[in-house]
Amino acid sequence: MSDDGKARLDKWLWAARFFKTRALAKAAIEGGKVHCRGERCKPSKEPKVGDELQIRQGHDTRVVVVRELSMVRRGAPEAQLLYEETAASIAQREAAAAQRRAAGPGLLISEQRPTKKQRRQIHRFRDERNTLSDE
Repeated sequence: MSDDGKARLDKWLWAARFFKTRALAKAAIEGGKVHCRGERCKPSKEPKVGDELQIRQGHDTRVVVVRELSMVRRGAPEAQLLYEETAASIAQREAAAAQRRAAGPGLLISEQRPTKKQRRQIHRFRDERNTLSDE
């Protein structure tokens, strides 16, 4: 699985299946969502075996250690052999996921306009709040 050529970080992240395309991997790196050894890096950085990467995707941050280098995207079971996620990272992600589940669906913020049902709920909530404040 290891390649003799030098792997770019964006290509490695794509091969390890953290991102669907190299363009998304590059955008994440340039946006500061990927850190190598605790520092921001460029897409052309060459990761080395043993490097620690912090990858932020959505609500989660993964801390992974590079185990092998590859410039070829393969199946998920083979891609998972390229890195190892730290135990602290797994525990932190699971705790954050449990906290989000406990918070319920009200935490999600939608980028769309409210539906008719949501609008009725908003009006009902406001009306109840106004009647309670008037009393």
